[in-house]
Amino acid sequence: MGETEPGRRISPVKNFVAGGVAGACLLFAGHPLDTIKVRLQTQPKASPTQYVLYTGTYDCFRKTVSKEGILGLYRGMGAPLAGVAPMMAISFFGFGLGKQLLQSDPNIPHTYAQIFMSGMLGGVFTTVIVAPGERIKCLLQVQSTSGQLKYAGPVDCAIRLYKEQGIRSVYKGTVLTLIRDVPSNGLYFLTYEYVKRLLTPEGESVHHLSTPKIILAGGTAGILNWVIALPPDVLKSNFQTAADGRYRGLMDVLKELIREEGARALYKGFTAVMLRAFPANAACFLGFEVALKGLNWLAPGW
Repeated sequence: MGETEPGRRISPVKNFVAGGVAGACLLFAGHPLDTIKVRLQTQPKASPTQYVLYTGTYDCFRKTVSKEGILGLYRGMGAPLAGVAPMMAISFFGFGLGKQLLQSDPNIPHTYAQIFMSGMLGGVFTTVIVAPGERIKCLLQVQSTSGQLKYAGPVDCAIRLYKEQGIRSVYKGTVLTLIRDVPSNGLYFLTYEYVKRLLTPEGESVHHLSTPKIILAGGTAGILNWVIALPPDVLKSNFQTAADGRYRGLMDVLKELIREEGARALYKGFTAVMLRAFPANAACFLGFEVALKGLNWLAPGW
């Protein structure tokens, strides 16, 4: 399939720290459109007696800002803020660990297949943090739409979920999170590494890529990631915000969505996701590369 450039010794520890910086950059750049995405994905479908709440991305943005102010777009950010930095740290750590395990000699380049497998390992690692964080985030984002403020914030939501039904309730939707994140994470890192190599002039090092090229590679990786991650993400959002007992599992959610709204329902929130994907992931990878360069300068022996 091809090879990536021989690089320096992979340091999972540096990847972990730089990944935390990347996660913070991703969240601040992307959370407003994530709120819009979840509200579009989970709004009730139109019926003879009820209009849809939002007709599209811009309508959802306008109504959210007019009713709740700009801060309404950052609703539910407490949970991912506590989770996204360690989540991305663990994702980049898993990716770095996978690369380290698959590369016996730093002078032998990774194949693209190895990059993809390393990215998938990162996706497995992150689910432990992502699943409960996503469950809490979705519940907080949706409750503002319903007008019933059941939870005071992310900590209150987590405590109440645990008290009511235990740890299983907090981790509701874990399998769907795995289905979403493992293949998409592999494609995410593969795309980033491939585009970086593509944009590197002949004879130059991929480590010296300019900021605009890193932004392009990171944004492209984010878009392709969501092309395959969105259908399971729609299923996960509906499953995690549904009343207890409504769905038995993945196939139940899928059948009901297809029956009631057709296959297009699997791409609800597509515009919001794509508008968010490029800037958020460009910021993510730029933050990662800047942090990694800083760490290589501060602690070259790590």
